Amino acid sequence: MTTQTRRFFSRDFQRALAACGWTSHKGARKSLAAAALAAGIFLGAVLYAPISHAGRNEQMLSTIQIGNSKIDVSLESGDLAVTHDEVLTWVRNAAESVATYYGRYPVPHVALHIIPSDGRGVFGGRTFGNENGGSIRVHLGNETTAAGLGADWMLTHEMVHLAFPSVPDDHHWIEEGIATYVEPIARVRAKKFDASEMWFEVVRDMHQGLPQYGDQGLDRTHTWGRTYWGGAMFCLLADVEIRKETNNKKGLDDALRGIMNAGGDMRYDWPIENALDAGDKATGTNVLKNLYAKMKGDPYPVDLPALWKELGLQQDGDTVRFVDSAPLANIRNGITYGSSDASPKAATDSSSRGSLRAIVVGRRASSSSGS
Repeated sequence: MTTQTRRFFSRDFQRALAACGWTSHKGARKSLAAAALAAGIFLGAVLYAPISHAGRNEQMLSTIQIGNSKIDVSLESGDLAVTHDEVLTWVRNAAESVATYYGRYPVPHVALHIIPSDGRGVFGGRTFGNENGGSIRVHLGNETTAAGLGADWMLTHEMVHLAFPSVPDDHHWIEEGIATYVEPIARVRAKKFDASEMWFEVVRDMHQGLPQYGDQGLDRTHTWGRTYWGGAMFCLLADVEIRKETNNKKGLDDALRGIMNAGGDMRYDWPIENALDAGDKATGTNVLKNLYAKMKGDPYPVDLPALWKELGLQQDGDTVRFVDSAPLANIRNGITYGSSDASPKAATDSSSRGSLRAIVVGRRASSSSGS
């Protein structure tokens, strides 16, 4: 069993425990019933783990190229409400979003395996690193429409994982936090998502990452909220602080590109300290190391309403209104569009570069499909 396979088993069992009310920080209540239920969920995940596709009935095999990277797409046979071309457009959109944020696609090769399943939406995403790049396995509901694929966030989330090294389990929050934080921003910059809708969701959901009673910091509180949204909160705070210290000339995107370009992608195991050092070096700051020191072992409360006000984000029912006179409005725009003179036009100009376009370079049906 490889290191990454062992990590899959360990982390998925922790997720199942958290989903059933079992949290791992000191003093948390533990329930045998919750553990038993979690074991059932975990075994189900193991049965569907993306370790081998041997013997499966694959209907469509396609290759998408983006820059110097290739994505081999395999789609198992099954009834879907979308066409093969619509599936490939969905994959291309996710790949272009990630490449736009990072400046290139993170790894040279990805094997993407799509499994038609009952229901609506995209679910069950899993991403692994290997020596050539990575593999992603995802379920696609047979009731999902083209509009549903256009609104999907999960495939982009999974592809973001490729751009960060695999770190020890205590730091899983930074892997999931980066994917949670970067995904919607990447889609906005690639013109696949609306900026106001993105910020509305951030304001609506970020509170889930706040420390609760008994919290012992991000490294020692492995609940769902702290892992995903606590990690995303770390990213948001880091992004704001980097931009403050650099007069909005650099941000978290520069730090994450620095980590990736220093060799820190999902193919490799790194200590978290090495990743933070590489990120800080790319921005010329110590923001990542200093913020990690504050948040790794202590609750570190954050006044989110005050932060939203400074950024010029005013929630109004099911929308968010931008207040451009707010003190950090320029930083909000920098986070959104990725430059010191950030604007929607800057994002459009960036995403129009040919190297960030994903194109289908090969497609065939497998012999089992009868073609």
